[in-house]
Amino acid sequence: MKLKHVSQAVLVAAGCALLPPAASADGELHLYNWGDYINPEVLTRFSEEFGVEVSLDTYGSNEEMLAKIQAGATGYDIVFPSVHMHDIMYQLGLLAKTDIGQHPDFKNIDPDFIRAETDPNAEYCLPYAWGSVGIVFNKQVAGDVNSWQDLFALAEGGKKIILLDDLRETIGIGHIMNGTSVNSADEAEVEAAAQYILDRVDNVSAFSYDVIPLVQSGDVAAAHWYVGANIFVQQNPDILEYVIPEEGATMYQEDICVLDSAPNKENAIKFLEFYLRPEIAALNVSQQMNGTPNVPAQDLIPAEIADNETIYPPKDVLAKLQIFKDLGRDLQLYNREWTRIKTAQ
Repeated sequence: MKLKHVSQAVLVAAGCALLPPAASADGELHLYNWGDYINPEVLTRFSEEFGVEVSLDTYGSNEEMLAKIQAGATGYDIVFPSVHMHDIMYQLGLLAKTDIGQHPDFKNIDPDFIRAETDPNAEYCLPYAWGSVGIVFNKQVAGDVNSWQDLFALAEGGKKIILLDDLRETIGIGHIMNGTSVNSADEAEVEAAAQYILDRVDNVSAFSYDVIPLVQSGDVAAAHWYVGANIFVQQNPDILEYVIPEEGATMYQEDICVLDSAPNKENAIKFLEFYLRPEIAALNVSQQMNGTPNVPAQDLIPAEIADNETIYPPKDVLAKLQIFKDLGRDLQLYNREWTRIKTAQ
């Protein structure tokens, strides 16, 4: 999930008298996560309980995170890759084995969310959060929007729309509209999905992640974005709305992974164990407004979130959500088509 890039640090003074006697971990923990994608209170609670200084840096995409790690960035302990990036990082030898799947509290995790093909027993990473990727729109400018067809109709009518600056998400719309898989490695299907976007690219105002202020102000009528838009919908219910398009959409899932190069592996594993607690997972959901794989946590989530069908979709809608898989060398097909799209805009 891509949100506005920020940096923050949660600091706990060494030797604080208020630390619980059970706190046994010392030192530091350095997280590298999607922007704004964790409730700061989660980090504060971990810091206070274990006497650990926690820092958080943020990234805007899986590719940005991987590039930084591969370029030799050191000091990070934990990253939050999407499932397909979890698989890629495993294959590159970048992940540490944690055996989190053997922890007694792992029973809280719905096994349907152990999605990484390289980690079927959760020996490395912990399923963290999930959600859909749909449309956020300004009701006063766009009127009713229920589908991808409605989104592109706005553009044809002269109103501004934005698509994500993400090759798989955006070409994925073409796949959905053509009835093909977002994980297709068939060259003709990938070209046809890209062509769906190319046929409409003249009416796309931009490819961007930074859309909420523009949609909220009415400068842009609607945008391709994440379920986290519900945070802003809650703040501006008379202006904004988020919808899962009726034709279907993609979904994301992020996992919590410890880097093999982590300087603070013990604290990193403690954080994974800490996040298995239902009250901690629910605390994150209450602020982030996305789904959690932690089953007992769902009973602790505020009703306005648990009952929101764009956050927890009914089964028939959930069945229309596709999740990305690692395509290996076949990703080159998407890179080529993405270049065509971006140069045509």
